[in-house]
Amino acid sequence: MSRRVVVTGMAGLSPIGQPWKDVRDALRNGRSGIRRIDEWDEIDDLKTRLGAPVPDFEIPADYPRKKIRSMGRVSLLSTRATELALEDAELRDAPIITSGRTGIAFGSSSGSPTAIGVYARQLFVGKTTNGIGPNDFLQFMSHTTAANLANFFGVTGRIVPTSSACTSGSQGIGYGYEAIRFGRQDVMLASSAEKLTAMDAAVFDVLFATSTRNDEPAATPRPFDSQRDGTVVGEGAGCLILEELEHAKQRGARVYAELLGFGTNCDGRHLTNPDAAGMEQVMRLGLEDAGIDASEVGYVNAHGTSTETGDIAESQAMTAVYGAHTPTSSLKGHLGHTLGACGALEAWMTIAMVRERWAAPTLNLFEVDARCAPLDYIREKPREIDGDIVVSNNFAFGGVNTSLVFRVSRDG
Repeated sequence: MSRRVVVTGMAGLSPIGQPWKDVRDALRNGRSGIRRIDEWDEIDDLKTRLGAPVPDFEIPADYPRKKIRSMGRVSLLSTRATELALEDAELRDAPIITSGRTGIAFGSSSGSPTAIGVYARQLFVGKTTNGIGPNDFLQFMSHTTAANLANFFGVTGRIVPTSSACTSGSQGIGYGYEAIRFGRQDVMLASSAEKLTAMDAAVFDVLFATSTRNDEPAATPRPFDSQRDGTVVGEGAGCLILEELEHAKQRGARVYAELLGFGTNCDGRHLTNPDAAGMEQVMRLGLEDAGIDASEVGYVNAHGTSTETGDIAESQAMTAVYGAHTPTSSLKGHLGHTLGACGALEAWMTIAMVRERWAAPTLNLFEVDARCAPLDYIREKPREIDGDIVVSNNFAFGGVNTSLVFRVSRDG
C-alpha cells in the first residue's frame, strides 16, 4: 500500500530574495531579479549580458571549514537553502535526519563550473596537474550537491542525485516523493540548485536563445509574449522537506501541501527542440498518478522559458490537457531561468502563493504570441486563486519532462 507524502518545510535562495515575505513582495509588485552582468563584457562574441544572480549571499560564519571545503557555490547555496527548510520544518537537529530513514534527492545541471575550469585550464591548456586542488573534483562532480548535503547534515539514508538540466529540481522532488510513497524513507530533503556563470549563458547564447535586451534588464525575459527575444539565465537554490503523512502527524508538523502525483518522461525525439506531445503526456501522467481530473486543477505554474519553440509547444500541451480556462503563469519573468534550480524554486513559490489564495502574473507578458494556444494567462497583476490543486511543470534539454501535482493546505 502506498503512503501519502506531504511538504512540511520549504525555503529558497532566489534572485528576488530569500525570506518568503521578500519574495512575495517582488512577485506581487513586479520586481525583477534580472541584472546586467558587466564582467561578461570581456567575453568575445557573447551576445547577452543579462543574468539573475542571488543577491548578497554569504556563507554563515558557523559553517565548519572541514564541511565546506569540498563545496563550490552551487553546494553552498544548496546547503543554506536546505538548512532553512529543515529549520522551517523543525527538523534541523532531529534524530530522524541521521537515522537512515531520511534521504536526499537533490541535484543541479552540473557541479561548480569554476572548478571544472581549473581542470580544463591546467590539463588541456597548461598540460600540467600543478594547480589542481584535492577539492576541485568534489566541487564539480555531478552529484556534488547531494553528496555535500549528506556530509554536512549527516544523512545516512539513500542519496538520489538528479542532474537533468532544467528538470533537476522537479525530478528531485518527484524521486523524493516516490522514495517515501513506497516506504523506502520517511523524510526526504528534495530539490536542487544552480550557480550562475558565463558558461550557463553561453549554452543558450550559441543556440541564439538568449535575450539581448542588455540595456533594459527589467523588461526581459517575456514568457509567451509576442515581443520576447529569448531567455535569461539565473541561479538559486530551493528545498522542500518531504515527509510521510503519519510521521508528520505524530510530531505535530505543519503541512504546507500534499504531493499528490508526479510524472516524468522523455520525448525521445530531439535533444533541444521542445515536443508538445511529450509535454502533454507528462502532464497526463502527473494527473493519473494523483488520481484527479484535469478539471480539478486550479492553477498551473508553467515552465515558460521565453523561447519561441518552447512557449508555443508548452501552451499547446497545456490547452490539450487542462483546457483554455485554467489560470496559468510563469515565474521566469521575475526570476530568469534558474536552470537546475527552477523546479525547486517554482514549486516552493507556487505552494506559498496558492496557500495565500493568489498567483503572480507572468512579468513582461503584455501581448500573447498569436501562435501560442489559448490559455487563461495571468497578466499585469496577481490573480485570486480559490482552488487548492496546483501543478508545476518543467522541461529540459534531452527531452526530459516533469509534472508535479500538489494539494495545497491552507491550515497552519
